[in-house]
Amino acid sequence: MFTGVEIHSREIMTRTRPVTRFAPSPTGMLHVGGVRTALFSWLYARRMGGKFILRVEDTDRERSTDEAVRVILEGMAWLDLQADEGPYYQTQRFDRYKEVIRGMLDDGTAYHCYCTKQELDEMREQQIARKEKPRYSGICRDRTTAREGIQPVVRFRNPTAGSVVVEDLVHGPVTFQNVELDDLIIARSDGTPTYNFCVVVDDMDMGVTHVIRGDDHLNNTPRQMNMLLALGAKPPVYAHVPMILGPDGAKLSKRHGALGVDAYRAMGYLPIAMRNYLVRLGWAHGDQEIFSTEEMIKAFDLPQIGRSPARFDFARLENLNGHYIRQSSDADLLTALEQVLPHIQGGAELLNKLTPELRVKLVAAMPGLKERAKTLVELVDSARYVFADRPLALDDKAAGLLTAEARSLLGEISDELRQVEPWTVEATEQVVRAFAERRGIKLGGVAQPLRAALTGRTTSPPIFDVLAVLGKHESLSRLQDQASAGPRS
Repeated sequence: MFTGVEIHSREIMTRTRPVTRFAPSPTGMLHVGGVRTALFSWLYARRMGGKFILRVEDTDRERSTDEAVRVILEGMAWLDLQADEGPYYQTQRFDRYKEVIRGMLDDGTAYHCYCTKQELDEMREQQIARKEKPRYSGICRDRTTAREGIQPVVRFRNPTAGSVVVEDLVHGPVTFQNVELDDLIIARSDGTPTYNFCVVVDDMDMGVTHVIRGDDHLNNTPRQMNMLLALGAKPPVYAHVPMILGPDGAKLSKRHGALGVDAYRAMGYLPIAMRNYLVRLGWAHGDQEIFSTEEMIKAFDLPQIGRSPARFDFARLENLNGHYIRQSSDADLLTALEQVLPHIQGGAELLNKLTPELRVKLVAAMPGLKERAKTLVELVDSARYVFADRPLALDDKAAGLLTAEARSLLGEISDELRQVEPWTVEATEQVVRAFAERRGIKLGGVAQPLRAALTGRTTSPPIFDVLAVLGKHESLSRLQDQASAGPRS
């Protein structure tokens, strides 16, 4: 029986080909903190030529949902964090957990506890009254007979001597005295195994060598290490990552960015931008800010993770996303738009309009669209003129701009544009500039009514790009619609 000595979690560091895992609980959204630890685990496995496992820890059957599982799997796929093994589900491994528990009861590293809830509450109250740390006293450790009418739980017989030293790759060595660790329940009275025990068996069976997770799990680590030792397994190396705070230093909330990964997709962020942003939340590689996936894999290492909490900053994320939008090829951006449309308001309707001809127009429009867009949602919004049906709906500013004089001007310029052949950016610009010069008005005096008539707005990509994207027939038709319509009352 394992009696307790000073044990360290560093022996495993000499192993090659590490095995990491991401083990979310499907009880809510897949939030940015979880995604960051998944990314760190994935990167470390890739850098070291190891293996990355996805494990769904769904032992909380009351709170776990199929929808949450779907969000986890879709989020990991969207971020392109492909697992080498899994997903594994803890609820499918209950027979294995119960087998291990039976073995621990047989060899004395676990025991049945018959204490009732009332007795445990009284024990806790008495300890608090004595100003002691509330903990299970171990009263059933040496019980050899059952208590009639009580279905017992199973507790791990934690060592009472020695210490556990977690050689944490982020925080450094952290020492826990075994006498301060009580005997953890590893199976409930109905026989279902508990989370902390399932984690231990899974890490042992799956050969996990490195556990990268939030530092809110640090207090679980010594108990898990003791259970692994009791089962004859070597503990993995641990790296407990500090939490992510809001930009004001407060706990991350929804207003700061504590959203599900599906929300970021719906807000129009690119997967590569999310990966690049999250990898820099608490990890640094000199002053480098922009990383390709290959550069991340090559540079990432666990000791470079900082000990202080990182701060989430939407402005930095948007700027980074804008960088990747500008760097993306026009064809790749069209693909990204098609993927995001089902997830944004009104996007499904736009997706239904995506004919092959419209796809060609969107690709042609991309150079003008992507220069100012920081998200795919902004890109879609700027591209709505391409999707628009005739007669074009005008926003209030555009309608106010199209006075009777402006509509008359549209009729005149339409007559001249009708003669343009071939229909190119350069040719239409030459005609419009010459028209403005003859009329003695500034270019904007012609360009703004054109913009309102062609896009329904007073802001758009460069107007001659808009003319080229829409094509001659559609452009002249939209201009004629507005030239012949009276000003809105």
